[in-house]
Amino acid sequence: MKDLLEIGRISKSVGVNGRMKAVSYIESPEALKPFKDVYITCKERGPDLYKVRYINFTKKSFSFEFEGVNDIDATMSFVGCRMFIPPDRLRKLPEGEYYWRDIIGLEVFTGDNQKLGKIEKIFQAGSNNIYVCTGGEREILLPDIEDVIKQINLEKGIMIVELLEGL
Repeated sequence: MKDLLEIGRISKSVGVNGRMKAVSYIESPEALKPFKDVYITCKERGPDLYKVRYINFTKKSFSFEFEGVNDIDATMSFVGCRMFIPPDRLRKLPEGEYYWRDIIGLEVFTGDNQKLGKIEKIFQAGSNNIYVCTGGEREILLPDIEDVIKQINLEKGIMIVELLEGL
């Protein structure tokens, strides 16, 4: 499962013909290439591969149907399950843009090669993402702005930053 990307959690059954709804963990549906199957995992099942017969994305959720799941009783057993796809189903981002999953775990250094720690998590605050760097002397919150984030090298697994006064 660690090689798969979690895209959502099934939140409810919709109607009586096998449709379900999921909370989306994908910021934008445009980030996904079309896909025809998804891995499902729950306490009592998975990971199992299901063929997608229908899918419709909105900003924060998506509704879908699986082949062979045709009634409300069958869909109720999926509520709470997590949904995964292989990472190759994500579209390639433009130069200078990154998926959060690629940023988490990067080692963080200053321009003069002082190690600050590594990116443990990311959250959104207003118009910017905030990278949480831990493992050094203290936790550092790094805003994703040009003045702070100077370089990201995914191949080397590093981020070069310039700490502004107060960071």
